[in-house]
Amino acid sequence: MVEQVSIYRAPTTVADAEEIARWLRERIDAAVDVRDRFTAAHADEQLAEEFAETRVLSPYERETGNTMLGIVRYEERALESPEQAGGVIYDGLAVQRLFGDRLPADERGLDHLHIVLTSRVLGTWGDHDGRWHKRVNVLGQPALISVPGLYEAPAKPESYYKEKQKHALVSGDTPPREVLESQVDGDFLVEDDPRTTDALKGYALQAVHYLDTGEAFCEQDGCRLANPHRQPGVIDSQLREPAFCAEHADRYE
Repeated sequence: MVEQVSIYRAPTTVADAEEIARWLRERIDAAVDVRDRFTAAHADEQLAEEFAETRVLSPYERETGNTMLGIVRYEERALESPEQAGGVIYDGLAVQRLFGDRLPADERGLDHLHIVLTSRVLGTWGDHDGRWHKRVNVLGQPALISVPGLYEAPAKPESYYKEKQKHALVSGDTPPREVLESQVDGDFLVEDDPRTTDALKGYALQAVHYLDTGEAFCEQDGCRLANPHRQPGVIDSQLREPAFCAEHADRYE
């Protein structure tokens, strides 16, 4: 049973760890504290190279890692100045392991859950289709929540891709994301969206729920514990009422 939850601030995003912590305290029977970003507290000389080893090299190649000197230097800069990082996908399970290895020895038990908010894009390999998939969260100990994953992992409304295709047919190139987002009808989350913190609350609760019950995700659409693969589903489950399905409302409301 989870008795303590520690949430680590995201370095460069609009996610408010304190607000997520307040929301969790009202719903779970565990103490919740907020800490500085994980890499600021636990970085060491090996971390940059270990991050380089978790880089996804191609969407369709299982092998990861590029530890050439220039890549390791990039990762060193990313640790020092996270706002300069971007455009890279990391193996979420590998990042989870390297973070787990750096947890304090007396805080590694499953009664003390660590939730790391990160500005890195995380992915997991799909054996069923032979490609990497971006993820919002990686459950376990520690649990990882990718803030850019909230915008990038779930597919956008079909109108977004139709508009993108239409623009490409007319102009021969892909329009800037900002242009597409302004032209498309349909509700979806965008980078630095003011709804980010509210949307991430459910993903944080999923991490607690998983350690407590072993249940990864709820199968009911519209529940905070669901894992929708499209943006309209994220909006429905994380930002609209009711917050939970009947089963999970009994537990968390």
